[in-house]
Amino acid sequence: MRLAPSIALLALTGVTAMLRGADPAPASFARVEVAPTWTSVYVGTVSLTIPTLVRNASGDYEAAYAARVFPYFFYNEQGRIAIRVSDESLGRLARGETIEFTGRAINTMSEVRQVEGKATPVEATRGRIKVRVRVSPRIELIFNTTYHFPTE
Repeated sequence: MRLAPSIALLALTGVTAMLRGADPAPASFARVEVAPTWTSVYVGTVSLTIPTLVRNASGDYEAAYAARVFPYFFYNEQGRIAIRVSDESLGRLARGETIEFTGRAINTMSEVRQVEGKATPVEATRGRIKVRVRVSPRIELIFNTTYHFPTE
């Protein structure tokens, strides 16, 4: 009977997949859109706009960002943001589980901002997101907004 080699090959494939980690994220997770958001600061507001984040080969979502501080326009900044979300975390998100993520933003003055957050799905392709941006050792901005993975 030739069933034994087939079973051995199937078992080897399963072990290889477990050692490698989760399967790569599907193409539907290649881009994510985050709604513009804002938060209050002392006698003002900070609005954060991030265009569509695109997932690169290393698993980071990257995009430009713009932060506008009202009425303190001289604190406005722009830069690039990168958020790390593993394939395993994307799978958990698609199954309806809350995930946490980390990342960093670098503004045009080369100042680094640590980013961390939590995504809570409402459906497989959309949900709520909380983003914490550490501006300095004493200042942390917290933004609550929504996200969705476009289906085109």
